[in-house]
Amino acid sequence: MTPLLSACPAHRRLFLFAAPLAFLACAAHAQQTYTAADYARAEKMMGYSVNPLVDHTITAPSYLPDGRVFFRDPANTEVVYRIASPNGTVTPAFDNAKLAAALTAGGASNGDTHRLQVSGYTPEPGGGFSIVVSGRKVLCDAAVTTCTPDTATANAPAGRGNRSLYDVSPDKTKGAFIRDWNLWLHDMKTGQETQLTHDGVENYGYATDDAGWSHSDRAIVLWSPDSQKIATFQQDMRKTGDMYLVPVTYRHPVLDHWKGPMLGDKDVTMIERVVIDLPTGGMTRLKMSPDQHRSTICDDVSCRGGSGWDDVQFSADGKHLAFVSSSRDHKDAWLKVADTTTGEIRDVYHEHVDSYFESGTDKVNWKYLPASNEFLWFSERTNFGQMYLYDLNTGQLKNQITHGDGPVTQVLHVDEKARVVYFLATGKESGKDPDHSPTRDPYFTYYYRASFDGKNQRLLTPEDADHTVTPSPDGQTIVDIYSTPTTPKTAVLRSTADGKVLATLGKQDISRLTATGWTPLTPIKMKARDGVTELFGYMWKPANFDASKKYPVVDYVYPGPQTGSCGSRQFAAAHGDDQALAELGFVVVCIDGMGTPWRSKKFHDFYSHAETMGDNTIPDQIAGLKDLGKQYPFLDLDRVGIWGHSGGGNATTTAMFGFPDFFKVGIAESGNHDNRDYEDDWDEKWGGLEVNNDTPQDNYLKQAAENYAGNLKGYLLLAHGTMDDNVPPSNTLLVVDALIKANKDFDLILIPNAHHGYGEASQYMTRRRWDFFVRHLAGATPPLNYQMRSPAEVARITAEGPSAGGPSVDDFSADATSVENPGDAPNQ
Repeated sequence: MTPLLSACPAHRRLFLFAAPLAFLACAAHAQQTYTAADYARAEKMMGYSVNPLVDHTITAPSYLPDGRVFFRDPANTEVVYRIASPNGTVTPAFDNAKLAAALTAGGASNGDTHRLQVSGYTPEPGGGFSIVVSGRKVLCDAAVTTCTPDTATANAPAGRGNRSLYDVSPDKTKGAFIRDWNLWLHDMKTGQETQLTHDGVENYGYATDDAGWSHSDRAIVLWSPDSQKIATFQQDMRKTGDMYLVPVTYRHPVLDHWKGPMLGDKDVTMIERVVIDLPTGGMTRLKMSPDQHRSTICDDVSCRGGSGWDDVQFSADGKHLAFVSSSRDHKDAWLKVADTTTGEIRDVYHEHVDSYFESGTDKVNWKYLPASNEFLWFSERTNFGQMYLYDLNTGQLKNQITHGDGPVTQVLHVDEKARVVYFLATGKESGKDPDHSPTRDPYFTYYYRASFDGKNQRLLTPEDADHTVTPSPDGQTIVDIYSTPTTPKTAVLRSTADGKVLATLGKQDISRLTATGWTPLTPIKMKARDGVTELFGYMWKPANFDASKKYPVVDYVYPGPQTGSCGSRQFAAAHGDDQALAELGFVVVCIDGMGTPWRSKKFHDFYSHAETMGDNTIPDQIAGLKDLGKQYPFLDLDRVGIWGHSGGGNATTTAMFGFPDFFKVGIAESGNHDNRDYEDDWDEKWGGLEVNNDTPQDNYLKQAAENYAGNLKGYLLLAHGTMDDNVPPSNTLLVVDALIKANKDFDLILIPNAHHGYGEASQYMTRRRWDFFVRHLAGATPPLNYQMRSPAEVARITAEGPSAGGPSVDDFSADATSVENPGDAPNQ
């Protein structure tokens, strides 16, 4: 490839009539040509290429009844399953070769010792154990000579849809499932089925989770601790608005139709809470008006995709049910307690927040403590999320439990007897207000303990790193996996009395990875739009980086508010295709702007109004990039591109339309470009209720991207799946329509029959994204129709892990690039 000439910047529009001969000469020498080898070198930095080169990534830790920990330890040639004990010993759980042979003899495996996929290890009476292999429970003897399928476990019943999804009782003897809009019970031993409700009808069924983006067939229920009662709801969607999509087919299309409440709808999905007593078959309706289909932490009653019901907790004896009812706009939350026999309800506590109330970060943190007539409550009333202790009878505050700058994010264990709370938090180790000048990364998560009385708050994970914690059922130990974005993971078993390390489970080995020339990302820090608040992010540079040169910049963006652009602070060999894209001659950055979580309430609330939702953190992206330009002279801020998916797609059009002189190239994938064309709950939580709907005074009008399409100056690629039931494709088509009316050039990719994620077309979209930045930001010519690894191959490698036949060190030894620095251009 020929380097770009400084007289011919790729992003500038040149006109033949101005200087025809000069232009022709410039064009003849400026164009670079990338080869398939250049793209192959970049692809070798994709997750499916580099992840298999990392050994001993400890995963899937699970506690055994005796306090030991079963976990998976993958290496280059095989996966070893081990058991760690609090006494410090770490031993193999079984002999892989023996297990593979026994599984093969029992008809449960193909005998591949190196690729055993085992989960659900449980010691059985008599010294044997059970495991789950390929979704089947298998019983093995202590000597691992025989392993046979567990015939006592009956198959799951057929649900309302084509899937067999049911929720299993605590005693593992029963499963609840949906059939024909009613709730049914399945006996796990006999296979007998019992209908529990009888008045469920279409769009007014029991335990259904069909609101907005979620269409799970799994029953949404909560079992009482003794497995004798089920709390659930009858969900009323009869007045909820309809959504439609038509698939691409060569025959008559089958219309995809579902109920999808949207911003500003008069009628949205509601729930009517009920409790079912299994011994009698009786059902008690709670004595309250229909409730909003809301959660205190997400935009659905079930925040884990159809697994479990958040904000509902039984008393130990099943006689009472505590729950939090949220207002439609999430500004109000009411803690209530119901008598499960009579349905009578007592209001316990109410909290109002002018922006939005959350009970934690990705986890409900309030806790019902009827034994001591108390409850734990999470609140951000002091700017940082903290835990508080309340009187259950009076609803009066007893005392604040947690303290200090930085928010509590998740309460992982409550020891009622010892009166101790164990919790994760960010920013508490910064030494200063983490919104300004923290001495540690404010996004690092640590584990703490604190007494109910607010005393003895203690850090249990002292390493200056990000900690992922799995507590034992009794809370006495934790599996702590810690790392930083640049240092590999270490997994330990730790005491929660004092944080002492009891056993080391394993440490990541990245020697095979670094042997390829792989280098870690660079953590970055910069100022926000206000010139005071510090922002954090990552930067990726080409492996053959030369600081004396200038590099075009690609900003990967996700504006929040439920997460940020950069994601986890744990070590990872790959972050999407960020490093891969950098290998094509770019510097790639991500910046967590104001309005994203894990900092203060004030920081997060930058995204708390319909009008401010419209800036999509772009002022912070620009301020941050300009600050980075001063820190790193190799950044060419005359050539800045931006891309994102979903909310990031929306942010991309905001950047291209709102700041067209700064952002020259943008790729907007599946963006919610006009939130009036999106789900009610997400919008109404973060932006508030719509006012003056669809009038010139509509408070959501300001954020609608199509209204600014006429400002486009640079190169814009829009992409969307035609069957996207999360963000309807009409969001992108509204922008398309506006661009056409404004007579603007743009590119469009519609992916037939793809949902919000692109499935088998993901590899194609990645390649087209690279092509677009190479062509318009680097001013070069990409290779024609470069073929990335097939979706099937990527899926296989991802599923099987390090021993899946990924690239070897030798795959990186050859120089696959045709020039030293593809995509590089001199300072302009």
